[in-house]
Amino acid sequence: MNLSFLRVSIWVYLAIFFLYLLGPLVIMSVTAFNSSAFPRMTPWECLTFQWFGELFQDQRILNGIKNSLIIGAGTVVLSVAMGLAGALMLTQIWPKLRATYYTIIIAPILIPGVVLGISTLVFWDRINRMLGLGADSVLSNGIFLTVIGQSTFIASYCMLVLVARLQRYDVALTEAALDLGATHAQAFRKILLPFMRPAIASAAVLAFLASFENYNTTTFTFGEYPTLTIELAQKVRYGITPSISALAFIIVALTVFFALLNEAKLKRQELVAAARKNATVEELAGKIKLPSFFAGNVAAMLVVIFAAATITVVGTATAYSPDQCIANVKEQKQLEADQRIQELRKQREERRKQREADEAEQGETQSAPKPSNNSGFGNVFAPNALSGDEDESNAEPQPSTNGGFGGAFDPNSLKTDE
Repeated sequence: MNLSFLRVSIWVYLAIFFLYLLGPLVIMSVTAFNSSAFPRMTPWECLTFQWFGELFQDQRILNGIKNSLIIGAGTVVLSVAMGLAGALMLTQIWPKLRATYYTIIIAPILIPGVVLGISTLVFWDRINRMLGLGADSVLSNGIFLTVIGQSTFIASYCMLVLVARLQRYDVALTEAALDLGATHAQAFRKILLPFMRPAIASAAVLAFLASFENYNTTTFTFGEYPTLTIELAQKVRYGITPSISALAFIIVALTVFFALLNEAKLKRQELVAAARKNATVEELAGKIKLPSFFAGNVAAMLVVIFAAATITVVGTATAYSPDQCIANVKEQKQLEADQRIQELRKQREERRKQREADEAEQGETQSAPKPSNNSGFGNVFAPNALSGDEDESNAEPQPSTNGGFGGAFDPNSLKTDE
């Protein structure tokens, strides 16, 4: 009971994990076939392949892909060479210095890509000025700076892959070659290099993929040669279209295809090795019957199915026309928009009638205002504010004998008593 529950839990966990990991890629790939102008999976409108056509007509994307391929090739050559040199040096350096040397070689992986990009740009700009070169020199070229900037940390990844392979190398093979009269270059080219070839291929693939998807370092060094990631970032900033989803679908499809092809190749090698190991003496003396390419090779079958599905989709895309479906969708959207406009107009008319009814009801219930004698300003300017009673208004004003100034100039104040 507990064992079965544990197995179910593991399968559920794996399902959730891969759904979380691959779900966004699947959804984005599906949006490449929806006729909606914005990449979305729902609501589904029409099956279309027009976004693939727009992708191959986008000159900025095509130019970015070209620059990414050129920079990736340069990064592979430089990173694999530096990684191989670093791995060989690690195996030959004094044992007490290996830890320090290893730390120095791995350090670029821990440095943020932004710092590497800025430092690469500043350093080579100073070198360019010291040499008295212009702004159009090779040292200021965006491809050169990007290759140098990316190789500073990608070479460390390559070195890790090569060191893992080099640890299984038997040094006695090289020593035997040297004892038999071979030079160091010949021993390296004919013995060590063939042994390191699988690791070199793996390091090259890793370096290319790391260069192709890099953004942090490239954003400071690309100059006039923007890569695909730079172009995609600029497009996302101003709004994306399903053509980006078409590009994502192509990248995912190519990745899956080459992964299945590599798995089929490895499985084929395992089957051949097993057949030779289990062969009898008579078969070894004669001709060994090797298994076919598809015998027990599930990956090879998947490759064939994948290729057949791709050919079918491409053939369908050339013959299928979604114009009628798109026209029907546009007509349906127009009808929905007209219906929505009619509903808004109806709601506006109902609100207007309700407002008029409320105003009419308020006019009936509200009585007319009574005239007021209050003219404002505290009734200062009222008509009767300056007049008292009728007797006082008709009475003549009495002359005043007070001349002001405390009566000092009053004529009577100068008279003395008789």
